[in-house]
Amino acid sequence: MTQQRSKRKEAPVEPLKRALATCVRTIAGGGDVQVTYHTGTPMVIGHTVNLPEPPRTPSIKEIAILRGTADSLALRAACHDKRLHDRMVPSHGVARDAFEAMERARVEAVGANRMEGMAQNLKARLESQYAHGRYVKVNSREEAPLSEALALLVRQKLTGEAPPISTRGLMEEWSDWVDQKAGDLIDRLSDHVEDQKSFAQLMQEVLRAMDLMEEGKPSQETQEEQAEPEDSEGGEEQSADNETGDAGQEQQEPQQSSEQEDLGELEESTEPAPADESDDDDADGDEFADTDEPWRPNVSVLDDPESFGYKIFTRANDEEADAEELASVEELERLRGFLDKELAGLSSVVARLANRLQRRLMAQQNRDWDFDLEEGTLDSARLTRVIVDPTAPLSFMQESDIDFRDTVVTLLIDNSGSMRGRPILVAACCADILARTLERCGVKVEILGFTTKAWKGGQSREEWIAEGKPVNPGRLNDLRHIIYKTADSPWRRTKRSLALMMREGLLKENIDGEALAWAHRRLLGRPEQRRILMMISDGAPVDDSTLSVNTGHYLEQHLRQVIHEIETNSPVQLIAIGIGHDVTRYYRRAVTISDASELAGAMTDKLVELFEENKRTEQPRRKMRSGRAGRTLAR
Repeated sequence: MTQQRSKRKEAPVEPLKRALATCVRTIAGGGDVQVTYHTGTPMVIGHTVNLPEPPRTPSIKEIAILRGTADSLALRAACHDKRLHDRMVPSHGVARDAFEAMERARVEAVGANRMEGMAQNLKARLESQYAHGRYVKVNSREEAPLSEALALLVRQKLTGEAPPISTRGLMEEWSDWVDQKAGDLIDRLSDHVEDQKSFAQLMQEVLRAMDLMEEGKPSQETQEEQAEPEDSEGGEEQSADNETGDAGQEQQEPQQSSEQEDLGELEESTEPAPADESDDDDADGDEFADTDEPWRPNVSVLDDPESFGYKIFTRANDEEADAEELASVEELERLRGFLDKELAGLSSVVARLANRLQRRLMAQQNRDWDFDLEEGTLDSARLTRVIVDPTAPLSFMQESDIDFRDTVVTLLIDNSGSMRGRPILVAACCADILARTLERCGVKVEILGFTTKAWKGGQSREEWIAEGKPVNPGRLNDLRHIIYKTADSPWRRTKRSLALMMREGLLKENIDGEALAWAHRRLLGRPEQRRILMMISDGAPVDDSTLSVNTGHYLEQHLRQVIHEIETNSPVQLIAIGIGHDVTRYYRRAVTISDASELAGAMTDKLVELFEENKRTEQPRRKMRSGRAGRTLAR
């Protein structure tokens, strides 16, 4: 077996991955820097740099974008002091987003100014970031984030590189206003590009000049005092000065402004605040009592569950893995053969429903007609009107394109032990057929699963016992989140992975709340305009290890909090299908089926329902345009 493995030809992308890893470690300047490749969001966590998994045979453009991403993360690891950043960054809102964006521009400018090749890589990554085209034409400032405009202006000032053409509308909306408010200050930023502390102080002045940040909030003196909590000679005066800094640091982690801004926040998310919280409790309470500002502005249970009462004993044993990493190629081939046999029996029913969904989607993507126009193609249905009165207007029609938004759908499938047997078999078959169907319609599909690594707690429970069984430990099991198919992977390359659901011993416990938050985070990182998340489950969250040491509704309460946050504050559209379990008491848009055989119909019906809603919202706009044209001609 060993000899066979050694004879296998190396994947074409492996040399590229090794070269990228070497470059990242060299730029970051640390021999202990680890580089990993995965399908999630690129980020830096501690001394680990996570890069996106490259395609098997990447194009020249894809290589340039990947190298730009690697350079950006490596520069952040080398030129960004997170502790200093945490002390200087505003607490929340637009000011925080702008500060984060300008600091990211500074870090990348350091490398771009020193190395021409790196500048080209970063340019390719930036152009890819704005390739969606939403900022080519902007109708109002609500559609143009100020933080991104500031980052591009600062980048241009520091490197001399003009913003991408695809951001023309964004820059036109903000450039004059920013130049009027803080043009002189931004001109001075280039003198401090190598000094993060001086650069941060100047950025605070920029934000104050644009009325995004109040005077004296936060000052450098405050940050220096906050960095030395052991010096208590300042008494009550020091405590008062530290109020804002402490509040900003506690609120820092839940904030997410863009994909790259998340990187630094994730690096040391569990690090305690540097100031002595016990000294400032009373002062903090007094300050927030006198202001209209809430205690935790913009805090979300998706980012900071502990603030909402949901603790996690340890994340060290959690696992996020591709399906192919959990089984050998031979086993996956065998399981795929078994799934194909079952598909033969289900395909007639599921395929009929899938074809219905495809017809609906393709109909929405085809062209439509505007009627009652003065010119265009003669409308045969109104031919009698022309014969009776040849001078009658509005007897023509014209073909028009339908605005069908690009869409991504995530299928999140419960992989708990109660799904064993026919439920998981039907779920795998439906996911397989729907993935193919939606792919033909130009809709990207991601298929995820969630379970735990062990029954009864696994390593997490063993560590809890070794530490003396502290009370209220929170979630006490090892999560296993499985990626069966990424949104960018075609079905033909991942069909073997879907068969892993058939594997004996895979299905264990289910902790739905954290799985839902995980799938939601992945969707937020997608560039598509419409994002749909479909949860398929057969029961409430259950984990014996966790529920035995917490309240009986501990996991269910967290699930409700996550659902409420997504349904009320997220652009992601959430659907749930319960197999033999009433999920309508959790989700707004949900359906409960009594048998797994009804799953295919429920999945297609809910997707059709969502797309029909979109079509109904678009139709009044077209009718309004036609009506305006008719009134104009009538006049």
